[in-house]
Amino acid sequence: MNCEGPAGPPGANGYDGQDGIDGSIFEAPVFEIDVDLAPDPNTNTYSFRETFSAHGIQLYNNDAILVYRLEEVDNGLDVWRQLPQPFITDLGLMFYNFDFTQLDYTIYLEPDFDANAVSQNMVTNQIFRVLIIPAEVSLSDTDKSIDNVMKAIGATEEDVIRF
Repeated sequence: MNCEGPAGPPGANGYDGQDGIDGSIFEAPVFEIDVDLAPDPNTNTYSFRETFSAHGIQLYNNDAILVYRLEEVDNGLDVWRQLPQPFITDLGLMFYNFDFTQLDYTIYLEPDFDANAVSQNMVTNQIFRVLIIPAEVSLSDTDKSIDNVMKAIGATEEDVIRF
């Protein structure tokens, strides 16, 4: 015995397509910068600050970033370490760290000793990779290694923009 009745109310519009909202594929820029961190005697740090718009990138509400530092190249393969990244030296502890707003980001080297004693090879020609994490992407169950995060946001090495 089948039951039939009047049609129910129309449902809300859903997402079109599997890759994004209303059929669009979200864009998750990934870029690399090669920078010298500048000393700031007022905060005893070295830093590099830049707006996203300097590279034509816009962060949207609830987007986030992750930053990785190129640690070394081993047999032709890049070795990336996620920030914050601690270093223990003979002088004490120091961290590479970052912060960001919807408009800009800053990368820091923060020693717990006199910043003037930091070796220049720790602040010059530093390569960082910045991954934009769209609000639509959940990384809660994702290993945060650079390869896994890039896969989660749909980015490949060919997508990396180098400045």
